Amino acid sequence: MTKHLILLGDSIFDNGVYVEPGQDDVTAHLERKLVSLEWKLDMRAVDGSVVSGVVNQLSHGPISIPCTFVLSVGGNDALGHLDEINNLSLTDFFEIKEDFRKRYTRVLDSILDYEQPLIVCTIYNPNILEPEIQKLAEAGLSFFNDVITEESLRRKLPIIDLREVCSAPEAFANPIEPSEIGGDLISDAIIAKLPN
Repeated sequence: MTKHLILLGDSIFDNGVYVEPGQDDVTAHLERKLVSLEWKLDMRAVDGSVVSGVVNQLSHGPISIPCTFVLSVGGNDALGHLDEINNLSLTDFFEIKEDFRKRYTRVLDSILDYEQPLIVCTIYNPNILEPEIQKLAEAGLSFFNDVITEESLRRKLPIIDLREVCSAPEAFANPIEPSEIGGDLISDAIIAKLPN
């Protein structure tokens, strides 16, 4: 029986416009690797999506069962606060974090309503050349990744820590998008977590 892998989220999966012409994006890597495993890819992630947009991805068409969902989202939610990061207090960060938690848990529970396996990805750290901006970005993202990790563990969901998967500069096509190499690493990490 064919199993379906459903990708939900943002440009971590929908990175085709960021790789060089002729290079493989995450979709191409996965489609090639899934053939021998008798899995079929259902790519629903959309570049630029925020957490609240994932519900629309779920309703984009019928969900084929059996399936496994993989969710990678939250980076664009974090980017929405980038311009104000220098002016935020710890209280502000806490409020941003808890607002993200409400939206993120709503999406997790919407996916889990299908009673199919779900794999969750953290947000990777960017690859920014300016050291001070890199430090700020990593510090800010830690608030979002805390939510992703806490809520996934609470639901006993497997987690792919993209901070470990995409830790080298060559994994990036630009400061925040995966390259062909990054896509290869991400696809391998997904396949390693698929249920038997």
